Amino acid sequence: MTYEEMSTFEVLYDAYLEARRGKRKKVSTAQYEANVLQCTEKLAYILRTKKYVPSKFEIFYVYEPKKRLVQAPAFVDKVVLHAVTDNIMYEALTKSFIRDNHASQKGKGTHDGVMRLKGHMIDYYRKHGTTDGWILKGDVRHFFASIDHDLLKEKLWGVIEKRSVDPQIYELLCTYIDTTAGLPLGYQTSQLLALMFLDEFDHLIKEKYRIKYYGRYMDDFYLILPTKKQAQQLLKEIREYMATVKLELNQKTGIFPLRNGIDFLGFHTYLTETGGVIQKLRRDSIQRMRSKVKYWAKAYPAGEVSKKQIIDSFGAWDTHAAHGDTYSLRLKYAKKVSEILGEEIRPRRKINSTEKIANMRKTAQLKKAVQKQLESELSDSIPF
Repeated sequence: MTYEEMSTFEVLYDAYLEARRGKRKKVSTAQYEANVLQCTEKLAYILRTKKYVPSKFEIFYVYEPKKRLVQAPAFVDKVVLHAVTDNIMYEALTKSFIRDNHASQKGKGTHDGVMRLKGHMIDYYRKHGTTDGWILKGDVRHFFASIDHDLLKEKLWGVIEKRSVDPQIYELLCTYIDTTAGLPLGYQTSQLLALMFLDEFDHLIKEKYRIKYYGRYMDDFYLILPTKKQAQQLLKEIREYMATVKLELNQKTGIFPLRNGIDFLGFHTYLTETGGVIQKLRRDSIQRMRSKVKYWAKAYPAGEVSKKQIIDSFGAWDTHAAHGDTYSLRLKYAKKVSEILGEEIRPRRKINSTEKIANMRKTAQLKKAVQKQLESELSDSIPF
């Protein structure tokens, strides 16, 4: 899709429909929606005539799972961001991403990352027959705020050229990049551009160093390695690479025995001496639910929180926690919520990632067998 095609009323109206999902109660959304035809036509005009300039963003903090500054775009900018991302840049940027880059992509996410980590640990035990091993856990310091604009634009232009994207799209994206230092949290494009910024690093780990057990979620990554010496050498070289892109690892980065497990994407995952993998919910997530239940016990009788709000909040936590080995914990809090509401609340069944991993392994084996058969048939057909 070209810049001109993206700037049509039809494409922008579809983008508006996407942008308003889950946000129709907000004032800015309602204002746009009240005059949606005129607003969309005007937006199409200012994009076509190159008069478009992003509005000032809304600045606020979020506190879960940690305090972060969010710079949210105005609703009209969200429409443009959806138009350019959904129709052009998502496919162009993600095409080169490795399988174990888990953030901000369709069919992936935190639970996919947790499942893949479990699969990596199971596979490591099958290959080595032991829990002896080491985890290199890395975390980039102030990742979004530290991304250098010149390097980002250079990498982005490389994608634009390689995927034959209209150069006018590059110019539009640069207007967003230049709105603030680093990349602003809250912009749809920021997530993908941040992933792209370390795409070269992903390929370095997989292709140069040939590390099989590697996963990354935005600025948080791990490698599972057989020796501490190998982990130490890789950490040294990773720090050197990060310096070339003007990033550095933070104090959370370190090397740990595999049998101690790893905190990753909300769970503490560890390998048992018999090759099983246990995934427990992190303490901060448990503490947040404990605090909520304590608040609900006082606020619900006082009418300060509704039954639906409590059920929705507990349900979201329960669904997340169900990806780990947490049934007893979830049952405990379900009983507490039941006491508050005066009706039975049941935790959901465990989401079985082991079965998914087994199915993925069978599929991979089948693909290899088919490929081997095709290569054999091709070899037999060559007349010499």
